[in-house]
Amino acid sequence: MSDIESGGGGGAHKGKKKGKKMSTRVDFTPMVDLGFLLITFFMLTTSMNKPQTMEINMPVKDKNLTEDQQTKVKASQTLTVLLTKENKVVYYFVDEKTGEPGLTTVTDYGKDGIRKVLLQENKIRNASVDSIGIYKGQLQTNKITEEDFRAKVYAIKSFKDGLIVIIKADDNSRYGNLVDILDEMNICNIGRYAIVDITPIDLALLSKTTL
Repeated sequence: MSDIESGGGGGAHKGKKKGKKMSTRVDFTPMVDLGFLLITFFMLTTSMNKPQTMEINMPVKDKNLTEDQQTKVKASQTLTVLLTKENKVVYYFVDEKTGEPGLTTVTDYGKDGIRKVLLQENKIRNASVDSIGIYKGQLQTNKITEEDFRAKVYAIKSFKDGLIVIIKADDNSRYGNLVDILDEMNICNIGRYAIVDITPIDLALLSKTTL
């Protein structure tokens, strides 16, 4: 609101009357109430950011199997991924006959890099992994519940003959590289993977590999 204040015009000067001086003062007090109303409105109508979490599947101990049987996996289904310098990834499979690391391949974290390899290798060993996309569509259309969706996805990811990824990082890799490769595990629907210490054999392989 504005108030108009009248100032003193003074007396007559040389026989002439001076006009009254008018001053305007704008009262912004109502704007404070409006500001609080707007803040309240946006607080009630704006959705807060939901915390982002990474899903980790923990192994289930089978009482009918010995400890050696539980930890033993086929070399043909185990992919070893080495995180190294310059945002590079070196991966290899272990030879089933000799138990030694096979041919190493250098790639990166792009969609045509390690992601492409993981998707191809996972699909070869677990064709039903493509069904996860179908289940996601059913969940979005409310054809299945969240609990059913998680159970179906867990059954696919825990397939005993599916791809297993062993992740190892050397001292030249960055912390962000580890986060990136864990994201790829989630994107590529890799249900079983482990982060272990790099071995002298792996370091020897890296020293012979051109990055």
